[in-house]
Amino acid sequence: PRKGKYGPKGEVRAIPGHNIPMAAIGVFILWLGWFGFNPGSTTTGDTSIAMIFVNTNLAAAAGVIGALSLSWIIFKTPDVGMSLNGALAGLVAITAGCANVSPTSSVVIGFLAGMLVVVSVMAIDRIHIDDPVGAISVHGVCGAWGTLAAGLFNMGGTTTAIITTQLIGIVAAFIWAFGTAFILFKVISLTIGLRISEENEIIGVDISEHAAHAYNDFQTIN
Repeated sequence: PRKGKYGPKGEVRAIPGHNIPMAAIGVFILWLGWFGFNPGSTTTGDTSIAMIFVNTNLAAAAGVIGALSLSWIIFKTPDVGMSLNGALAGLVAITAGCANVSPTSSVVIGFLAGMLVVVSVMAIDRIHIDDPVGAISVHGVCGAWGTLAAGLFNMGGTTTAIITTQLIGIVAAFIWAFGTAFILFKVISLTIGLRISEENEIIGVDISEHAAHAYNDFQTIN
């Protein structure tokens, strides 16, 4: 984990991003880009694209509401960062089934993904895995949920064979992603190293590698 992320007693310390408006712009750019990703992936110009557009948009919007609602209940205040991740969670979750689920199902899939990402981010933090942007929760956990949901909410009907196939896909994707990444990062760790020095982490890589401050007011807490 980054220096200062966890206290001496293991307590979780938030290291917030420096600019929430920029983070929001990034999410909206991704949201827009997803319309190329999902409808564009059909490589056809028929009316099926319209449904995929609608499903994609509804899931993202529902993801925001799901994350906003649950974070508000847990933290007693609406959390902007969690809400932004909720949009991405909804987009990730609908990708697998965007062409074969109904708009109503898209809302359910996105809403549950938004809630799931909040729970996942908190759980991963609790076991002291430092995931600065919640990527494991958004893409891994909600990606698995979306893959399963594509079978559960299939408009053509749900069968045991479909659910089994989706579960096999989830397990296979995990084995491939975790296995190859583990090997790759282990090799890097044993050769050139994965981390910068403690001194460079404290002063910041902007200084150590570029001799300039990106954010003059930013400090880590040890």
